[in-house]
Amino acid sequence: MEKIIFFGLAIPILAFVLYLGGTAIMKGFEAKRENKSNESLEEQDHEDNLSDNNDKLTDELNKLNQLLKDGVLTEEEFKKAKKKILDD
Repeated sequence: MEKIIFFGLAIPILAFVLYLGGTAIMKGFEAKRENKSNESLEEQDHEDNLSDNNDKLTDELNKLNQLLKDGVLTEEEFKKAKKKILDD
């Protein structure tokens, strides 16, 4: 009789502990997967920002070069402006 009572209590408790462990493990896997997707999104945003910055830099340098060709800027002014753009 005591064995029936013991197993009647032990089996549901053991099942509950296994259930809690399983849900915790699944939440961990889900969080890990979410972190990976967030990291890849951040990486993509960073690459996009670098690309945008490179495009802006190229545009500014092309404008300076055109001003130099048009005679608006001297060679010295062009070099100073170019150095300023590249240092920023």
